[in-house]
Amino acid sequence: MPYETTPVIMNKVKHTLSKLQMAIYQPVSSLSVTAWVTKEPVPYAERESGTKIQLRPGDQWGELWDCAWFHFEGVVPRSLNGRKVVLLIDVNGELCLVDGEGTPRQGLTNINSEFDDSLGLPGKRVVDVSPSAEGGEIIDLWGDAGCNDLFGKYRSGTLKEAEIAVCHEEIRKLYYDFEVLAELAEQLPDTSARKAQIYQSLYEASNLLPVLDADHAFRASARIAGELAKRGGDPAITVSAIGHAHLDLAWLWPIRETIRKGARTFSTVLRNMEKYPDYVFGASQPQLYQWIKERYPKLYDKVKKRILEGRWEVQGAMWVEPDTNISGGEALVRQILYGKRFFQQEFGKDAKVLWMPDVFGYAGSLPQILKKSGIDYMMTQKLSWSVYNTHPHHSFLWEGIDGTRILTHLPPEDTYNSPAAPRSLAKIERNYLDKNVSDHALMLFGIGDGGGGPGEEHLERLAREKNLAGLPPVVQEHSLSFFLRLEKDVPRFRTFKGELYLEKHQGTLTSQSRNKRYNRKLEKSLRELEFAASLLWVLGGAPYPGAKLEQIWKEVLLYQFHDILPGSSIGRVYDESLERYETLLRQVRSMSEEAYGRVAGLAGWAKEPVLFNSLPWERKEWVKWEGAWHFVCVPAMGYRKLKDAVRKHAINGLKSEGQVLENNRLFVRFDEDGSIVSVYDKSSGRETIRKGSKANVFTIYYDDGDAWDFPRDYRETVAGTMKLERSASYIDGPKAIVEQKYRYGESALSLRTILTADSSVIEFAVEADWRESGKMLRVSFPTSVYSDQANCEIQFGYLKRPTTRNTAIEFAKDEICAHHYIDLSQPDYGVALLNDCKYGHSALNNVLDLNLLRSPSYPDPAADRAAHQFAYALYPHAGDFIQASVYRKGYEFNIPLAVAEASQADTAKQEPLQLVQIDHPHIMVESVKKAEDSDHIIVRLYETAGSSARGTISFGLECLSIEEADLMETPVAVLQDNGSRAELQFTPFEIKTIRARFRHAPGNSTMDLIEGGEKT
Repeated sequence: MPYETTPVIMNKVKHTLSKLQMAIYQPVSSLSVTAWVTKEPVPYAERESGTKIQLRPGDQWGELWDCAWFHFEGVVPRSLNGRKVVLLIDVNGELCLVDGEGTPRQGLTNINSEFDDSLGLPGKRVVDVSPSAEGGEIIDLWGDAGCNDLFGKYRSGTLKEAEIAVCHEEIRKLYYDFEVLAELAEQLPDTSARKAQIYQSLYEASNLLPVLDADHAFRASARIAGELAKRGGDPAITVSAIGHAHLDLAWLWPIRETIRKGARTFSTVLRNMEKYPDYVFGASQPQLYQWIKERYPKLYDKVKKRILEGRWEVQGAMWVEPDTNISGGEALVRQILYGKRFFQQEFGKDAKVLWMPDVFGYAGSLPQILKKSGIDYMMTQKLSWSVYNTHPHHSFLWEGIDGTRILTHLPPEDTYNSPAAPRSLAKIERNYLDKNVSDHALMLFGIGDGGGGPGEEHLERLAREKNLAGLPPVVQEHSLSFFLRLEKDVPRFRTFKGELYLEKHQGTLTSQSRNKRYNRKLEKSLRELEFAASLLWVLGGAPYPGAKLEQIWKEVLLYQFHDILPGSSIGRVYDESLERYETLLRQVRSMSEEAYGRVAGLAGWAKEPVLFNSLPWERKEWVKWEGAWHFVCVPAMGYRKLKDAVRKHAINGLKSEGQVLENNRLFVRFDEDGSIVSVYDKSSGRETIRKGSKANVFTIYYDDGDAWDFPRDYRETVAGTMKLERSASYIDGPKAIVEQKYRYGESALSLRTILTADSSVIEFAVEADWRESGKMLRVSFPTSVYSDQANCEIQFGYLKRPTTRNTAIEFAKDEICAHHYIDLSQPDYGVALLNDCKYGHSALNNVLDLNLLRSPSYPDPAADRAAHQFAYALYPHAGDFIQASVYRKGYEFNIPLAVAEASQADTAKQEPLQLVQIDHPHIMVESVKKAEDSDHIIVRLYETAGSSARGTISFGLECLSIEEADLMETPVAVLQDNGSRAELQFTPFEIKTIRARFRHAPGNSTMDLIEGGEKT
């Protein structure tokens, strides 16, 4: 007689699995449920302050984002004596059960939460009562709920279930035995004897289950035990597994809900650690730990114990997992500085792994930033999302623009939500692109974004998969342990040089533009404030406001999270961040003005304007004070009274007439539609705009994308252009201006095109009332410059990107990120496009293009339909972009001279000083600040041109010592003792951090501390 066919066996096994799953829990009696509903979360002590309602399954308790404290009451029936008793609770939302003091005890997630089913089911509804009940136990539980699912969706707001139930433990265990073996068999080839034997044993075990009870389950378990006991031989690959719960600090929910998601997740992890001794979990983002410490101190203490025990790994090194395309270079340094300090101070842990699983591309300067911060490894998986090209490696050395390399791993399963199932391990072995040279791979398992991380199902599977024949062995351990083993294969790994570009989500370079503008303004204003506060501190005028600066920085860093700054969160997130941004920017600027005013007072100047220059080169430019224009000269990183800074400067050839702007360097001609048809460079005798083309046309494209993406072929779907309604030409002192008003549909735009006397920069100042939906607004400049590469400024340097589309890789990189400038240069001439808050660009052939505004409808239906202000500029230049010092123009466009007045003069006048000087034109001073833990001044510099450079740094005060430090401010070399100058040697794009201690180090001053611009 033949054996049963495989299809019949498979169907029977699947049917048995389904029956087993349904039979695990048996509801016995209902709980009494009361809820107190509020619009925003309230603490445990105020849990009965909301609207009180009694609930039964099916009753509605809330709308989206409503909150409620639930009270579950009941008594375990006496009939359940000796049985394993659990509660089944599902409120169609997220719920955190607490203990009698209000400390989170366990997180629950509704079963019907949106989730990728291929990665498992997200729901967590089971609450353990007793492994062997006596009967009569009192159930008295409180839980803090949010009326939203895992991904912020509304799921009816009704109570689904609240039951006392029996857990049939023998059936539960048998279910996982069946599931693991059945899925293992699916992964094996049809010719495999192991596959046939597994299916046969499962088939025979199924036939032993006519009734689902403990006796039949025991016999079925015995039948398949032999297959579960089979062990693998010498492994070709070993998988390191670590529990993970990727938590977006805001996305489809507001920040307030993230804090509660963190509590639910952390408490669930702790509960599962009690049940599964092999369980090792990891979590990143010190900001999240800080919230838990502040809101749930007892939960935090429990987490801390697990960290010290070694069961819980603190991961990553940055304050949050930030966007690394848009965040500035110094901001990325501060992410690590504050992140590493938190982990060291709180847990005694030195973070060595950058944990960035979900970021939309990785800047080419990041390897150097990481290495100089003491980080040796990096983990991400987002590159697997690329649309056109597959990244060639999972394990590789990533080389940055300066030549620094860092060992990088992409989990081959291409997810950070692994189900930890046999298909996971099989996929890792099958897909690992570097398995020819490495026998180690990483797996991140669990359900993130409030789903509690790993659930019972993950941990039960792993218990059966440790060394199961047919699968690569898996071990639960820290990611650092994995990297230390992976490191032995470094000599065999390939190197990937340049940025790690994600061929997806390019829309995030532009979406939610107001947030991006505030971020740029705050980054520059914080730079200014730290310089001003450092100057005041070294002069003995006031203590350095380090604590306040740290507080402000950390909030700015929070908003650089990779779903906030890129623009991919719901509208409420931006309503809240814009309000806070405005407050922070006002505070920072007020503090800067106060500090500069006090510095002026220390110099003996009062009630007259003083100009401050925080850039490391002398600035000669026009400033306006009380309605009058002045041409001034201000020393590098120094200051001067306005009346002493004024220089005679003739205004020659300045014209603004009709359709023409002109000065002694440039001639600009407009078309009747408002576009620019000519920019003639008088100095070089060259036309900048391509013959027959129009520049600065406000072109609108159809854009049916979401916040993340817009169509790659958008150029084929032009919706129209903004139409010029009126134009006016006038002169304002040294500035020739053409002011234009445009309209398209419901949107209006005001543009001032400004040409300043003796300047080669044409400025475009825009105020836009943008009301379109499903549209994208861009401007482009067809130039007369031909180059196969565009020069794009990034953090601490620049990247050269192709202007051609000859290959799939070039084709995929159509929308690119740049910071202050993007430039096209021939050896003898070039054109740069500067901006003050934009990041999305394109460089196709000889056209420079800037993405100004978008209007996607998901996840924020009102995204960017608002009033906007921004500026950009065109800079034609002789020579290439290095010879023309384009980077300096970019900084000047973003950092104006500061003006301040002192209310009173100090009687002991101090001579003005230049705090820091550097004598090489390609070396930029990115920041000046007081050291975190000592009375040193920290100066961050970098080489801007991509070449070697030797320069001298000089301080305006006598120094006891000058040292080189790493980015964490730890000294690495003494450069000079008892001197105020030191020689510095830079390699291309090198970042250097200098620590200087002054001979007369400032002590605590009796003068008022600067806090928020007010005297305290």
